[in-house]
Amino acid sequence: MTIDHKDFIERHHKKAGARHQPETSKDINTIMVFLILSLYLVVMVFVVNVARVDSTTVFVSIFVFLAATLVAFAAKRAQVLQARQENDLVLLKEVLEGSRGGRLITDSVDNTLYYNQKFAETCGPQKKYGYETLISMFESNDKASALLDAVSDKAHRGLTDSIELYCDRRDLEGWYQITAQPIAGHAGHIHWRVDNVTERYTAERAVQEEREKLIDFTDNAPVGFFSVDEKGRFQFANATFSRWLGEDLRYLLAQGRLHTYLESPPQDVPPYQLTQDPAANQVVELLMKGHAGRTFLASVNYNIMHMEDGTVRTRAVVHDLTAEREMRTALQASEDRFHRFFEEAPLGIILVNQDGLVEDCNSEFARMIGYDVSGIEGTDFRNLLSDDDRETVLNALGGTGKGQQIAGTMEVTLKGAKRPVSTQLHARRFKEGRSIVLHFIDATEKKALEEQFVQSQKMQAIGQLAGGVAHDFNNMLTAIIGFCDLLLLRHKPGDPSFGDIMQIKQNSNRAANLVRQLLAFSRQQTLRPRLHDITDILTELSHLLRRLIGANIDLNMVHGDALRLVKVDEGQMEQVFINLAVNARDAMEGGGALTITTENYTNARPREINNEDMPPGEWVLIKVTDTGHGITRENLARIFEPFFTTKEVGQGTGLGLSTVFGIVRQSGGFLDVESTVGQGTTFLIYLPRAVEGEEEEAEEAPEDVDEKPRDLTGTETILLVEDEDAVRTFSQRALANKGYKVIAAESGDTALRLFESAENKNIDLLITDVVMPGIDGPTLARTIRAASPKLKIIFISGYTEERLKDHMGERIYFLPKPFTLKQLAEKVKQVLEE
Repeated sequence: MTIDHKDFIERHHKKAGARHQPETSKDINTIMVFLILSLYLVVMVFVVNVARVDSTTVFVSIFVFLAATLVAFAAKRAQVLQARQENDLVLLKEVLEGSRGGRLITDSVDNTLYYNQKFAETCGPQKKYGYETLISMFESNDKASALLDAVSDKAHRGLTDSIELYCDRRDLEGWYQITAQPIAGHAGHIHWRVDNVTERYTAERAVQEEREKLIDFTDNAPVGFFSVDEKGRFQFANATFSRWLGEDLRYLLAQGRLHTYLESPPQDVPPYQLTQDPAANQVVELLMKGHAGRTFLASVNYNIMHMEDGTVRTRAVVHDLTAEREMRTALQASEDRFHRFFEEAPLGIILVNQDGLVEDCNSEFARMIGYDVSGIEGTDFRNLLSDDDRETVLNALGGTGKGQQIAGTMEVTLKGAKRPVSTQLHARRFKEGRSIVLHFIDATEKKALEEQFVQSQKMQAIGQLAGGVAHDFNNMLTAIIGFCDLLLLRHKPGDPSFGDIMQIKQNSNRAANLVRQLLAFSRQQTLRPRLHDITDILTELSHLLRRLIGANIDLNMVHGDALRLVKVDEGQMEQVFINLAVNARDAMEGGGALTITTENYTNARPREINNEDMPPGEWVLIKVTDTGHGITRENLARIFEPFFTTKEVGQGTGLGLSTVFGIVRQSGGFLDVESTVGQGTTFLIYLPRAVEGEEEEAEEAPEDVDEKPRDLTGTETILLVEDEDAVRTFSQRALANKGYKVIAAESGDTALRLFESAENKNIDLLITDVVMPGIDGPTLARTIRAASPKLKIIFISGYTEERLKDHMGERIYFLPKPFTLKQLAEKVKQVLEE
């Protein structure tokens, strides 16, 4: 303790003793002095009257006596006060020392006047204890000194204040509450109290954290909570409930009313009731509404409490039945999806438990091996495996860990009810438990798919070959037919050579027709589609068909009502019906019936036809049915292959049905076939309905003009480019005979050099082959067009015009090979006159 604290306490307690001296002690002292003086005066009067002593002496004695009495009285009083002050000092020290907190008393300049033992223990060992000790306790806190100074400044101004600071000193670590209280009657003196509040702070912090956890729990609970008072005002609500209502939680608590959020609030009831029923405890289902009129079905567990002071409080737990029902619906949908996946999967699935027994299997697996599902479930899986595969499969499955699958696939033979079934096995063991799921793919179907793929690839390759062969054939046939025409100019009818030349030309035309069939199969022929009613085409063709099939075969036509229009090439469709009729005639050697029916057909889902998907849409279906001997299953897969025929050698080319297939597919349709051996065959042709707007375009399209120019001569300059020498020679002679000036070139490079020469700049027409070595026809045309924009161009090719659609344009024309002298001359005359 410091030197001055006793003096401070003594001064403080002198004032306190004077203020707190009992009034009874003062009265007793006054009475005693009065009694002594009264007794003394009586004695003096007696002495004067009886002893006759001098009055002066008596008065002197009285004065001396009075003075001595007052001195004695003052000394006695001081002794009593001293004793009381010492008692008060002991009491004050005991109070301060007995305090649970550290106590410090400072003067107006923050000098230490007193501190108790608890203060010393709280602050730890120090050379000197005082206000500086407090600052040093929290020296690691940059703000502590300023905060303590602020508290001290308030106390000096007569205001009590306190702060809580954290001390991180190893021996004093914890939270401390420091209170500064001014001492009344002593200006500038401060009574400091230092309390270790770590436990309280920790407890309050724990309570706060628990409270925050509770709030977080209630706000994020999957149910809603709310409480309202007697006026229906919300006193409490969690975030879940406010989210369901679509309302801000603060607004809900500030202005929300219960009945506002009920779709059908009860009438004539207190604003805190949910229904007409006033029961204190109830569970109700009702529609609640929120922001923008959104409603949801809620189940409310409702409790109404009437307080003693007349107020009302409710407690409600709300379940959103909409979400619950959506969850149930989603769960049911998930189960349904799994059930559909399991039951409708296109492969066999079984579940085998740890004992090797089949727990479950789908209908596809049962169908695959020819047993009922009930007969398979509970069966030992080993008994389903063939003897040759059993050990291999079991070893592979035994080495599969949890969550793993067997590497690759296994070819496994199962014991079927009627025959062994070859399958591909995929297996995976579940992560939980020891069960394993097995997937089986019927290898028969796979082999069929592989065969179909090979067939499709073969058909594609044949189509490419046919297109290439047709191109080369067309070049040769153009030369043969062309030179025949040149010969016929010199050998008129009656000439001995005329018949031979005509035979050559007729057989060349037959070869050209064969090439057209190849192009039809490879879908590379040029089509001129127009809007047609299939009924009209069949009606006009019926007489020809009757002559083709003969008198021993009946022809029946059944036309559908309100048949949709189709956009097809009429000539090509006639070829389709003729080929099918001839094929049916050959299948009914002893006679029979050929029936052609038409109808509208609509499919809402894609259909697989001949390994191709027919998209959903509206179609015109044409059925051509015969009563012939039918087609075997082996031949049915090959009937559309070119050159495939079951007829004897020399009786067919094998291109009839392949031509039909190519024309139908190039027209955007699909061709299917159904046949039963011994009963007959039906070919089904699906042609797409013409889309809206095509009819108007067709009507506006100019019709082909049958009239040919009589005078096919001319004097214009023509640049002829053809890499085939025979075709170039024939074409040059044919045009020169008509009077034209022909500049011939065997390649695009040569033609370009000829055009760039000064004398050949002004040409009137360019006739060029399409496919040539070096610069091809389209490139040559673009180059010359750049120098002569108005030049007219005719492409000649053994390929179809379809392959040139990206190069066709204004003043560009097409002449397909093979062509005759007359066709060439007419095309040139027509183009030059336009």
